[in-house]
Amino acid sequence: MAPASPNATLSEEITLLKSLTGLMKQEQAFLVSADTDGLNSLMQQKSQWIDHMARLAAQRHQLLAGAGCDAADSGMQAWLDKGKDSAAAASWQQLLDLAREAKELNRLNGMLINKQMSNNQALIDAMRVPAGAPDTGFYGPSGQATVTSATRKLVVG
Repeated sequence: MAPASPNATLSEEITLLKSLTGLMKQEQAFLVSADTDGLNSLMQQKSQWIDHMARLAAQRHQLLAGAGCDAADSGMQAWLDKGKDSAAAASWQQLLDLAREAKELNRLNGMLINKQMSNNQALIDAMRVPAGAPDTGFYGPSGQATVTSATRKLVVG
């Protein structure tokens, strides 16, 4: 039996990456609508797919090392250049294109997360310090409500 080729995992990696980008698009919609329940429903599947993709990439890297190439993504191009396998080259290019799309989706989703965190912090700050008031706050560092009493000055006379 011939040893497995470094392109043996590409088809499964492409399928997983297509699924992951679809999931990231759903994630983006949930982030835009601030749907935390929707986001939570995606996290386990997303984590599983990312773990599976990492295992496939590690397997590909081992196969590249066995073929005398660098055990990294950079070694894939060297292996392709040696073999002149146009189908494998097309699959590799498709995987790279999908990875770029996933990276961009991840960047955009990160920006949406940061925006939502900023909005949440602004809401928390608004609850802590009333507009135009000194920094007495409604809620203290412990999360408990603070009570400020109005002082009354007595005029003697």
